[in-house]
Amino acid sequence: MRHPSIEEMQALTPTAAALSQLDIWIAARSTPEALLWFRLQCQKISTAKQECDVYRAMGMASRKLGKLDLNLSDDELLAANLLRPGFDPSTWSVDIAARVAFILASYAGDEAQFASQLDSIADSAEINELIALYSGFPLYPAAIAIEHRAREAIRSSMRPIFEAMAHRNPYPMQTFDEAAWNQMVVKCFFLDSPLWPIQGLEQRNNPALAHILIDLVHERWAAGRVISPELWRCVTPYATYADITGKSELLRVLEQGRDAERLAIAKSLPKHDSSLRVICEQQQLTERAADISWQQLLEQTQH
Repeated sequence: MRHPSIEEMQALTPTAAALSQLDIWIAARSTPEALLWFRLQCQKISTAKQECDVYRAMGMASRKLGKLDLNLSDDELLAANLLRPGFDPSTWSVDIAARVAFILASYAGDEAQFASQLDSIADSAEINELIALYSGFPLYPAAIAIEHRAREAIRSSMRPIFEAMAHRNPYPMQTFDEAAWNQMVVKCFFLDSPLWPIQGLEQRNNPALAHILIDLVHERWAAGRVISPELWRCVTPYATYADITGKSELLRVLEQGRDAERLAIAKSLPKHDSSLRVICEQQQLTERAADISWQQLLEQTQH
């Protein structure tokens, strides 16, 4: 099978372009026999449009294709971003890519029917199939029609399923309303899931979220529980405005908190805040915070 050129990819529909790109990645990492099976399944699904064919193919994907990590190159990740800005399959495996391709192959142009089928697949899927299903949301058509299913993912108490939607995924940032977005961010602290892989955290940050998290701070302080330093990333930008409580909490952390928490405040402090910035500079936090990523900052608390 000849792979299309960049110009030919650009002329394809988004769904067809995604299928073509997934085929390229799978072809580079599969045996001829496995690749033939994958392509035959895609052809059968796209021709017959039978849900049972999708279920069967998804169930056999790991057995036929294996679970090898894609380990995409920089060029391949660039191609992913061209499919949809922010699309990041850097943690995908071959079977995830295949399962997403099978779902894409089933799309027949009817958004309502596609959303209904996605519900049916999700309702009968096992955990690895669910992870693949939710990981593919950046590539699926009918983004609005399938949003209710995305919200099911962020309500999950199973961390891998939740993270398939919340992490490295542009769909929540671009589609969720404020309530759903805030629910997803707050859920991270209950599942002990990091914030740093969430796309669009600064862009979608909002005062209502800051209020919710300050309440969570008080609950955890009262219970003597540790607070993730990433929480302050969502609170600090709003804590100096008159309508947001939080400045006293920030001062308490800067006086008594762990080093990682104080660095988080310094890292997320808005430029207009002069009083807290003076404290951060006095504690030599500002320069240190600029030299550390959110991922590194969180990892420091886990060792």
